[in-house]
Amino acid sequence: MEQSRTTLAERIAERRAGIGDARALVGEMRRSILLVPVSGGGLWSARSGGVRWICGFTDEAALARFALRHGPGDRPMDYAALLGARIVDEVVPSLGEPGGLAVDIADEDGSMFFPPVTGIVPDGVAVDRGVRDEEGRRER
Repeated sequence: MEQSRTTLAERIAERRAGIGDARALVGEMRRSILLVPVSGGGLWSARSGGVRWICGFTDEAALARFALRHGPGDRPMDYAALLGARIVDEVVPSLGEPGGLAVDIADEDGSMFFPPVTGIVPDGVAVDRGVRDEEGRRER
């Protein structure tokens, strides 16, 4: 029997299809429990484009697809179950460098990146925190 997708995975699919609301997607990410691989005593992450991405997965099936490519061979992959809000509000600011959340990266058609910008991560670590519009107002 195939497991139904999580609500977050459904919201990601909607945004990738060009429908759905971006704010609702961020809200769902914050409310969702994500499975984050643990490696070397820390959370598994990857650096790309000047950003350190914490990699989270919406369910065990999505994590298993990732583990086939990046896992420790024939051993199970250890992981932590973390609330999305905890990742972006606590883990990302502790990185000491621009950081974001990458969800379901093993699923080419189902992945979503939550970059280190205002509205996703705390303002103090958002890379766009100093961006101003033409009239000097802070852009959102």
